[in-house]
Amino acid sequence: MVAKGTNDVKQDVDAILSQLERTGTKAGRDGMQRYGIVAPKMFGVSVGTMQKMAKPFGRNHDLALALWDTGWYEARMMSGFIGDPTRVTPAQMDRWAGDFDNWAICDHLCFHLFDRTPHAFGKIKQWSTKRGEFQKRASFALLASVALHDKTTPDAEFIACLPLIEDASTDERNFVKKGVVWALRGVAGRSKALNARSLVLAKRLAESEDRTARSIGKEVIRELAKPAALKRLESQKR
Repeated sequence: MVAKGTNDVKQDVDAILSQLERTGTKAGRDGMQRYGIVAPKMFGVSVGTMQKMAKPFGRNHDLALALWDTGWYEARMMSGFIGDPTRVTPAQMDRWAGDFDNWAICDHLCFHLFDRTPHAFGKIKQWSTKRGEFQKRASFALLASVALHDKTTPDAEFIACLPLIEDASTDERNFVKKGVVWALRGVAGRSKALNARSLVLAKRLAESEDRTARSIGKEVIRELAKPAALKRLESQKR
């Protein structure tokens, strides 16, 4: 593979695609499909291998942009490891989110790149009403990721997101529903105050007349009652 620091982005892209093609397997592709990871162009390479391949390049935003434009699933996943959050723009986030075609690429970009940008809360609000299943899921995957990784944002920002969760709780599409559950659990685990607010919402959803909302509320209540969740909550200072 081309050494880290090269200025020839095209050469790097070609080298990465070549290595991905050599590494990918039919078994890898079949395994991804069993987990609902489907994309038009896929080599069949594990996330762990992709992460190792990306590491020598560090943060290289130009390379990340070029990898995304190839359309290959694994190349786009590597963009999440390589992209520079300080150079990500709102327009880029919208463009990439528009390309999301499975839950894995959605969650990966939100968890490894988008949540580290200053635009995260704006996109959480904006994407929460998107029509596309994975575009709407991105709102809640991003909220869950920010809740986990951001250590400085005050609770008020997360409280303002709870109505977005409630509004989306009646969306019965599987990947939106799972994203909403993830987001509410994530917010609840951030602080004792947010846990209390989230639990109130979860109980309200559990009593809803809407089947999907009831399911989400009950699942979150169960998750928050688990010993691991309670232990994390006890460790919170707020």
